[in-house]
Amino acid sequence: MPKVDEIKEVIEALPDEEYIQLRQWFSEKDWEKWDRQIETNSESGQLDYLIREAFDEKAKGKLKEL
Repeated sequence: MPKVDEIKEVIEALPDEEYIQLRQWFSEKDWEKWDRQIETNSESGQLDYLIREAFDEKAKGKLKEL
């Protein structure tokens, strides 16, 4: 398995088009990981406080229409 420094060297040598493709791939991977984390947190109830806060703000009339 290549070391991180070796991978960095290969990335630095990529043509612009391939570098852009790699960046897009990394971005998609990051968003997928974020989505999985949000889903896990939501299913475990860790985000329930956000729903309570929103209902509290709505009850106080502090929410703005989008």
